[in-house]
Amino acid sequence: MAIRNIRIVDDEILRKKSKEVKCVDEKILMILNDMADTMYNTGNGAGLAAPQVGILKRLVVIDMGEGLIKLINPRIVESSGTQEVTEGCLSVPGKWGKLKRPATVKVEALNENNEKFTIVGTGDLAKCLCHEIDHLEGILFIDKAIKVVSE
Repeated sequence: MAIRNIRIVDDEILRKKSKEVKCVDEKILMILNDMADTMYNTGNGAGLAAPQVGILKRLVVIDMGEGLIKLINPRIVESSGTQEVTEGCLSVPGKWGKLKRPATVKVEALNENNEKFTIVGTGDLAKCLCHEIDHLEGILFIDKAIKVVSE
């Protein structure tokens, strides 16, 4: 596994749309593992999307304290309710924002075995899923924030 460099807000790759993964192969699995190692290495990240490490693929890793979730080609298929949340981002260091996010989201994705699965997130997991999937569209939390503050 390898620790990859996290791209910071001014990097143009963060504003590009990621491409769908056509084939879940060893290279994709290696990228997911590297992303997880990179996220854990930061000490404070709950999720990481491939564009944040310079790869325009629809890949996300999340760990909200209940184990690692790897998502390939994730997409939100349902959402409900609203919640006001505070978000930060490894690619936007030193800034936090207040946003409105869905209270619950249903996400479809592929797992490491190329099998389709569904995950339903509420509260913080819903927030994290939305945040990371936004990265795949070239959207940062600061684009949606009601208010952004610096540390």
